[in-house]
Amino acid sequence: MSGYGEAILVMLAINIVVALAGYLPLAAGQLNLGIAGFMAVGGYTSAYLTSAYHLPMGVGMAAGAAAAGLLGLLVAVPVLRTSGIYLALATFALGQVIQAAFLNIEAVGAAAGYPVKPYAGFTVVLSVAFGVLVAVLLLSRTRFALLLTATKNDPLVTELFGVDVRAIRVAAFSLGALIAGIGGALYAHHYSYLEPQNFNIMLSVYIALYVLLGGTQTVAGPIVGAAFFTLLPELLRAGSHWRFVIFAVLIILVMAVRPEGLITGALARRLRFGKRREAAS
Repeated sequence: MSGYGEAILVMLAINIVVALAGYLPLAAGQLNLGIAGFMAVGGYTSAYLTSAYHLPMGVGMAAGAAAAGLLGLLVAVPVLRTSGIYLALATFALGQVIQAAFLNIEAVGAAAGYPVKPYAGFTVVLSVAFGVLVAVLLLSRTRFALLLTATKNDPLVTELFGVDVRAIRVAAFSLGALIAGIGGALYAHHYSYLEPQNFNIMLSVYIALYVLLGGTQTVAGPIVGAAFFTLLPELLRAGSHWRFVIFAVLIILVMAVRPEGLITGALARRLRFGKRREAAS
């Protein structure tokens, strides 16, 4: 495979990881616009531990994911007292605070950036991304996934059935933050350099769009959304400057025709049913 092809696949793999990070809270009805901030926590933690203390890359990445997940757990309790647009604004502010903090921490280069020594190659990035995908797929087959859907659709009725809705939301938010930390660590070790400006609000908006465009009802939704946003601009390169106009128009058309996303729960069930019928015949 060419270097260009590998670069695109690496970008796609990281985008899928962070899309899954945004998917989990959205599956519980929470729009998290601070995903980029948790990516920064995971990336900088892993980069600092492996570069300054010479820890193995795997240990650094695990520590980065844990740090992002712990931060997500700590902020989830006060932040999730809000909902709707207020939750989106609170997570937006959180992402800005995290970015501003790293802009001023001299130990990790502040605004000048921070070089990362251990390198995660093509195989490592794809293997970790595949592991994250498998973990989320397994999670989607558990009772927890049903509780996420119930919490999103009707939290009051769900609570009347004895479910701790707040605990489910906190868990979804924290798990999303942990996965975002993995995505940030992959980014750090593959591109070998970190700057706070890389983790701005636009990155969080793009991640939310991956999920909303792909669909929030199945795990396949954020994967398709990430692939759409990663691969289509490359396919439209022949259009030069017009490719971004064409890309924007396509997004508008898709959202107009499929407001629930490209992959809905009904579509996924039809595809599974069709495969079973083919297997039976």
